[in-house]
Formats: sequence, C-alpha cells, structure tokens
Amino acid sequence: MAALDIEQVRKEFGRERVLKDVSLSIESGQFLILVGPSGCGKSTLMNAIAGLEPVTSGRILIDGEDVTHRTPAERDIAMVFQSYALYPSMTVRQNISFGLEMRKVPKAEREQAVERVADLLQISHLLKRKPAQLSGGQRQRVAMGRALAREPKVYLFDEPLSNLDAKLRVDMRTEIKKLHQRLGTTIVYVTHDQVEAMTLADKIAVMRDGHILQLGSPDEVYNNPVDMFVAGFMGSPSMNFIKATLEGGKGACQLRIATPEEADLVLPWPSARGADELAERAGQTVILGLRPEHFSEEDERLTSQAEGTLLTACVSVVEPTGADILLRLPLGQGEVTARVGPKCAITAGERLALRVDMDRAVLFDADSEHRIA
Repeated sequence: MAALDIEQVRKEFGRERVLKDVSLSIESGQFLILVGPSGCGKSTLMNAIAGLEPVTSGRILIDGEDVTHRTPAERDIAMVFQSYALYPSMTVRQNISFGLEMRKVPKAEREQAVERVADLLQISHLLKRKPAQLSGGQRQRVAMGRALAREPKVYLFDEPLSNLDAKLRVDMRTEIKKLHQRLGTTIVYVTHDQVEAMTLADKIAVMRDGHILQLGSPDEVYNNPVDMFVAGFMGSPSMNFIKATLEGGKGACQLRIATPEEADLVLPWPSARGADELAERAGQTVILGLRPEHFSEEDERLTSQAEGTLLTACVSVVEPTGADILLRLPLGQGEVTARVGPKCAITAGERLALRVDMDRAVLFDADSEHRIA
C-alpha cells in the first residue's frame, strides 16, 4: 500500500492539452475513482500514473517517491485493463504467474502466490483452463488475479467491468468492493459509470475537459456538488434543474418559478441555509437543483405530513422500476423526474400532490453554473 500524490500534471498531444494542471492526493489504502464523460482525460491520467504516457509537466509521487520519469516496471504498480489482456496460449495458472516469472521470483513463491489469489478470487478450479474456455466474468477475475499476485504499491483499474453484461457487472462490482475491504489496497479506478463510482469509492474525482472539478467522498460529491455539471453527472436519474427568480430580503427568501398556468409556483428557501447571503441576489435568475428523491408523495390519510412545500401537477409519464416509481411531471417551463414509493397508485394524466424537500435543495448561479447555496 502507498499514498499517491499528483502535482500539477499536464499532458499535451501536439497542440492539444488533454490534462490541465491536475492535482490530487489519496492516502494509503484508499479507493479513488476517476469519473467523467468520454474524452475528459481520465484514461490519460491513469496511463500517466502507470507510466504508459510521459507527462508534459508536473510530478507523480508514490509513497513519497517521485516516479514521474520512471518506467512502468520501476513504479511498482499493477494494472487491470478493460480488454483483460490475457495470453490466449497460456493456462490461467500461467497467466497469473507470468509477471512473477518475468521478475525472476522463485518457483515456490510463484506457486504460493497463484494459490493465494486463486483462493481469494474463487478461481482455483479454473487454473488448468485457457482464456477461451472462460466466461467474461472469469476472465476478469483472472486479470485481477494476475495483478493481485504481484502485491504492488498501487493497483490501477481501467474500466475493468465495461465489457460485462449488467448482472455480471453488479456481481463483479461487489467482489471488487469485498476485495478492497479484505486487502486494504490503494486503488485508482477509471469508469464512466457513476453507479460504480458511488458504490466503490472512498474518494471520487469528477473530471471534465482535462480538469478535476471536484474531489471528495461519494456523499460530498452527490449531496454537495460544486457546480451543475457535477450535480447532473452524479446520480441516476440525474438532478432536476429548474429556472427560478430569487425574491425577498434578509432572513426570508423565496424562489418564484414561472409556470404555463396562471399562478407562479413559489418555494420558500430555508432561513437556516444562508438566506441572508442570498438576499443580496434578490431579483436574480438562479437554477434550483432538486434530485428525484427530494419529492415525496402527499398522503391524505396521514395526520402529520412530511416537511416540505406542497405542489400539485399532472403526471405525464409513469415508469415503474420495481423498487420505486419514477414520475415525469411539469414544473416551471419544463419537466422534472420525481421518485416515489412502489405503492403510489397513479396513472399518466392524473394530478398528484407532492412535497418538495427544500432543506436538501441546492442553488446554482444561472451564468457561471457554480453552486451558491
């Protein structure tokens, strides 16, 4: 295990700057996930950490040692690729032990390492098979086993589950989580799947256009996004964004949302959440961010209702998912997604009363898209 520090790393391909002064640090034993849309630079950053791509400027330190100009073999890292990268002519046992053999590890130690990781990954019964005889999930376990046999300072995973079907991807995600909990290894993991990021990571780095927009725990990134891009990228379904006008004075702010109907919708902003500071923006257009779970169904049978502001709207689309129901309904000049319980008896075209939990809402500047509350 080792701490990883990336200091002002820049990577240029000709005139194109792919990484733009990226800096981040993770402690020994932490699980860091790099997420972002295609082309944001996350795989390039991973390759730079591995030594597969030389950086234009900046430093990479593993366990306090500057490895910026060292070869991949000198960095003491192990990498699991999206394509598995197994040798088709070798058995599972040979694939796992090959790296150790190249490092001239004694045969007895190699055999011991193979048995250890095979038992850990539950592939002992596959050791005599070749990759062509394995399923996608089994191949991925072998690729992981080859990395684990090395016991390096840092493990790098480059979208290792993207070639698997949905159910197997969930199963393998659980196995990777268990593996990290057992071994306490330092892991850097690249994915475009924000569900993987939320379930696996100790820290998430959200990237866009070669920059790290936010680095924090899954809870911080999800509940306290720094801007609209992070808020919209993390979460499924993504956060709803509603244009509103900020009104009021100190201690009593509200958001006025223009609607196609006669009366505007007015949502009070909680006084405990910086209402005094927001008063300086009175009259400005802002963007209200509400996640689907910030809506809850109003139940007239209950004597005491959940806290929040009540709104009613005509439901346009009902999407049952089993565990819950997603509703599409108009709010402001567009539509929003609300997540309600599976017992909500509603059909498209009916009106529904919902509570809005403004204590969990967030506000963004309409021009810069940065969070303001």
